[in-house]
Amino acid sequence: MNRFPCLSAAAGGSLCLTLGLGVCWPVFSQEPLPSPLTLQYALELAGDVHPERVLADAALARAQAHRRQVGASEDVRVDLTAELRAIEPSDIAVDQTHNDSLARLSFSKQLYDFGRTTHAEAAAEAGLESRQWHLLEVKQQRRLDVMAHFFAVLLADLEYARDNEALSIAFIRFDRARAKNELGKVSDIGMLELESSYQQSRRRMNASRNRQRITRSQLAISLNRPLDLPSDLEMPVLEASEEIGDIDALVEQALRENPRLGVLRAELLAAREQLQTSEAENNPILRAELEAVAYRRELGGRNPLTAALVLELPLYTGNRVAAEVAEARALIQQKQAALTAYEYALRQQLLDYWMELDRRRLQREELQVTEDYRDLYLDRSRTLYEMDVATDLGNAMTQIADIQFERAKNEFQIHLIRARVQALTGGASPE
Repeated sequence: MNRFPCLSAAAGGSLCLTLGLGVCWPVFSQEPLPSPLTLQYALELAGDVHPERVLADAALARAQAHRRQVGASEDVRVDLTAELRAIEPSDIAVDQTHNDSLARLSFSKQLYDFGRTTHAEAAAEAGLESRQWHLLEVKQQRRLDVMAHFFAVLLADLEYARDNEALSIAFIRFDRARAKNELGKVSDIGMLELESSYQQSRRRMNASRNRQRITRSQLAISLNRPLDLPSDLEMPVLEASEEIGDIDALVEQALRENPRLGVLRAELLAAREQLQTSEAENNPILRAELEAVAYRRELGGRNPLTAALVLELPLYTGNRVAAEVAEARALIQQKQAALTAYEYALRQQLLDYWMELDRRRLQREELQVTEDYRDLYLDRSRTLYEMDVATDLGNAMTQIADIQFERAKNEFQIHLIRARVQALTGGASPE
């Protein structure tokens, strides 16, 4: 049963520009990205045209064309031949005219090839299924890439806010120390220490500002809008639940529904059917032929209508068939090994995600307690500051920004892990 009834050769037709030479290639959308850009809107754009999607669509179209090509091998073939011929007739010929032109209409139909076409069609069908699985995998990966780049931009903004706050505090401390140094209240070494701290903060802030630009470029490219870098992103409201189920159940579901496993299993099936096709190359072929000929010169030995049942039996093919069979057997071993290796990797990947999610859940609780403590510490620092008592208000504010950054990073990782597990276990097909 075909799992992909909605996929057709025209799946990518609306996603590409047909040029004069029949070449299809994506066109960058002229519609600007909204501001602020939401995660939901970005994920909707993940289904739009993108080079990776175009490649997957093209591979699917080729597989569909190959299936039709193999299925057409038993179609009726009709040929019309017209020959304008001039001859010098024999002296004993009754008709001494020189015009020996003719018109020939021939019909040919392969009736049976003892399994060759059947296995070739099965191999082509399996190849088509592998491309359908691959297209699903690309769709899922596109969504994961967009989600990861979206979160990266948000983290870069939070990191910049944190480092910018730290830079402001470091500058104020250095500026005050410089003024006091001129009055002799702060030593040169003390002032240079604060200046060094300021320069380090300046370097970190510059690096985080660069990350803002880099992550926005990566997001724009993942959305197929390389010239439209999003300026503002809306912080998404993510689901609080991080549960993904029992690990054994996840593995069992992944072994049934994982798209990459679907690709590899279909490729293995195609390789096995191709082996059967190659082994059938030595089988005979039964074909029916019908020919009607109209001659300009009527001779006694000419037949205007001929019907034949033809049996072709290969007697000697050299090493060609043996080489094809050996190559097919080697390909089966390769595909079987790749399938087994990925099953092992899939089991380990799911366990890693499952354990990572548990670690992130505990980290979430830890960060929540730390943030509560930092909030109280900041309140106390502000009170002492207002009372003109020596305080580390700047450090408290920087630590709050850092905790907010770590909490957002943790939440984004939890959401990404859940999405990746869903993709590995054959989650709903994204469009």
